[in-house]
Amino acid sequence: MLEQLHRVCRQLLDEQRVQVVIGFGQSSPDAPAHPIFVTRPDDVDQLVFNGQCYANLATYLTRKEIRALGKPAVIVKGCDHRALLVLQNESQIDRSQIVVIGVTCDGVGRPPLPKCRSCEVHLPQNVDFLVGQSDGPAPTDPSYAPLEAFMARSPAERMAFWQSELARCIKCYACRQACPLCYCERCIVDKNRPTCIDTSATLQGNFAWHIARAFHLAGRCVGCGECSRACPVGIDLMLLNMATARAAEVNFGYRAGMDPDAEPVVGTYRREDKEAFIQ
Repeated sequence: MLEQLHRVCRQLLDEQRVQVVIGFGQSSPDAPAHPIFVTRPDDVDQLVFNGQCYANLATYLTRKEIRALGKPAVIVKGCDHRALLVLQNESQIDRSQIVVIGVTCDGVGRPPLPKCRSCEVHLPQNVDFLVGQSDGPAPTDPSYAPLEAFMARSPAERMAFWQSELARCIKCYACRQACPLCYCERCIVDKNRPTCIDTSATLQGNFAWHIARAFHLAGRCVGCGECSRACPVGIDLMLLNMATARAAEVNFGYRAGMDPDAEPVVGTYRREDKEAFIQ
């Protein structure tokens, strides 16, 4: 698989079909893989793909610094490709100006992370190149099992959980930086005239920040889990985003990044849309 990946990337750079390959590198076999940006054919051997390639590389497609490098090729797992489709549907990227290299992925982590056990996109579709083949079993866990277990608690228990979790937030915004769908040039928390959200790491300000971010991702989150993984204090942010993802699926039959032709649920109106959920 790695040999095939190197061959594809070297050919793209040799033929100048792209100017940069966005992929994964690794300093040692035991270290987590990290994003690298390869611009020379001789450097493609630095690219790796294994169970330690956690990051969602679609994040970099909207960065000005990366766009300045020229036409990119990006290596995507299934969850990364879902994010790419959302960016495409929201007119944030021009798909014709990006070469997409899909890699089959049976889950990252050792053992695979919980999000990977319910992943339904081991084999990215509609990519320009597909590397490898998936031998992983079909998912058996319900996609929303963690949320269903959480919602079985009483309202008081759920509130106590989030008070405990969000009290630990230090307002570093690592969740925002790791998210491929947080692409605003100026975030609401960076505005101070007027100040919309308390910038101090108070419980009230933390609640306001994370609830605002969750609602901004409603019907858009692809469940890649990078927000939770990036959090230095281990807040389970994916659980919060899972609630809005399930609401979009139950009420509108929409799953972010699964259909390249689907219109974004937040920007689309249909007469048959349910309204009872807002009561």
